[in-house]
Amino acid sequence: MTTIEKDKRPERATVSEVKPGGELPERKSFIRDIIDEDLKTNKYGGRVQTRFPPEPNGYLHIGHAKSICLNFGLARDYKGFCNLRFDDTNPTKEEMEYVESIQRDVKWLGFDWDGRLFYASDYFEQLYEYAAQLIKKGKAYVCDLTADEVRKHRGTLTEPGKDSPYRNRSVEENLDLFERMRKGEFPDGTRTLRAKINMASPNLNMRDPVMYRVLHASHHRTGETWCVYPTYDWAHGQSDSIEQITHSVCTLEFADHRPLYDWFLDALGIYHPQQIEFARLNLTYTVMSKRKLLQLVEEGFVNGWNDPRMPTISGLRRRGYTPKSLRLFADRIGVARSESTVDVAMLEDCLRDDLNKRARRVMAVLRPIRLVIENYPEEVVEELDAVNNPEDASMGTRKLPFSKVLYIERDDFREDPPKKYFRLSPGAEVRLRYAYIIKCTGFKKDEKTGEITELQCTYDPETRSGLPQSSRKVKGTIHWVSAQHAVDAEARLYDRLFNIEGPGGEDWRDFINSKALEVLKGCKVEQNLQRAKPEEVFQFERVGYFCVDEDSRKGNLVFNRSVTLRDTWAKIEKKDN
Repeated sequence: MTTIEKDKRPERATVSEVKPGGELPERKSFIRDIIDEDLKTNKYGGRVQTRFPPEPNGYLHIGHAKSICLNFGLARDYKGFCNLRFDDTNPTKEEMEYVESIQRDVKWLGFDWDGRLFYASDYFEQLYEYAAQLIKKGKAYVCDLTADEVRKHRGTLTEPGKDSPYRNRSVEENLDLFERMRKGEFPDGTRTLRAKINMASPNLNMRDPVMYRVLHASHHRTGETWCVYPTYDWAHGQSDSIEQITHSVCTLEFADHRPLYDWFLDALGIYHPQQIEFARLNLTYTVMSKRKLLQLVEEGFVNGWNDPRMPTISGLRRRGYTPKSLRLFADRIGVARSESTVDVAMLEDCLRDDLNKRARRVMAVLRPIRLVIENYPEEVVEELDAVNNPEDASMGTRKLPFSKVLYIERDDFREDPPKKYFRLSPGAEVRLRYAYIIKCTGFKKDEKTGEITELQCTYDPETRSGLPQSSRKVKGTIHWVSAQHAVDAEARLYDRLFNIEGPGGEDWRDFINSKALEVLKGCKVEQNLQRAKPEEVFQFERVGYFCVDEDSRKGNLVFNRSVTLRDTWAKIEKKDN
């Protein structure tokens, strides 16, 4: 029999000391109430042991992040353990690429399984022996019905199922056939091993469910060893038992499977964990189905599992989301018993809250227009002090070069400005961030297109930021970069992948947002960014938060927009128009 040794419970710090992102308060929930009661009654000898059991058939998404935070968080808070166990029972859909990505994502989120890494395939021999025990007890049988015939025999919610004609085979015949299934004597789909429970049960999961199916497929860990593979319902509870899990926390769709989970454990008479269900995460403007996410990848709607438009953990990481922001999100949404949908704006706010405190501020002009300060000395370059993060003085300051020719955002100039427009326009004044007050004296246009190509301005040398005489006030402040020192960059502006809140139904692809990605080339950023590394996140002042993309390794500086700033101007402009 396969067993896992129980680890000695280590001395650990208090909850507030141990938590990744220890600023988060402990949130009470119905799951914690259950655990508290079990500890009070000494149900599991004072132990708390959870597990996170993903199937390695795709990349993890934001819903899995919630489950990771919950399972590992419970173990951490109760000074227990959380196993990482791969439910690798379907070799036709599973790959090592997914195994590796899942491990990477769990660690990136700030959790560690402390060497407690397991696979359902670790228990294949034991699961087979357990199945043989049920056959010997007359509680399982080999069935020759095809998958379609099994479905027809199962019945409906209002009609009972029909017994399989093979249901009353003798124990000896069932053992012989099951052994021959293992040896590979039968073609795929010709025989299954089913539990003998109750074909009239109101719960369809209890109507003689399939435990094993014949499948001649190479497994990514066991190779060609097995010709039969266990179903999830059969493998999961027994794996929990083998690992001595105390609280098997899963999503709500498995609530109807819990009677089967309990039946298998009771029929075998082995250690019995407790299954507890909670509501899965549903997010607006997002699909969370692995099948649909795989279709997005395979059908070319996105550029791989880590596309920043995807709700996968790897996609969110590439977009600039931080582990802390996802843990904060999981804490804010909490754990509930009933299904609900969370506004994606809450996820975006969690990222803003985190990055506001940690991201360095930098100057970046995404849609540049040339600005010439006509009365500024031709050869002079000043170095101005700029604050790296006003929320954290310890991050210090940096030097910004300032010269006669600058770039500013095209949207920061209007030839005919609307009301309450406090940026640059003919005759108007603004302050250049960390620099001087300037006044627009003129502009040039392209004769053919009518597009403004250059702005002419003057500056007031008595208004340099930080000087005592710079107290003169103007209503607008805009950002800039020195043209002489600017670094070229590409900005990828990501938006929500779907253009409706709930993209469901068969035509869900029709709601894919065609404007979810806008690529801006020819952006100008301050020279301090030329050494920025992939996954570094910055706040482009007045623009938003941006993450250095992995494509920057190819020689081009590429930034992905993580999330916009909270923009009040957009509301003003929309109202005026």
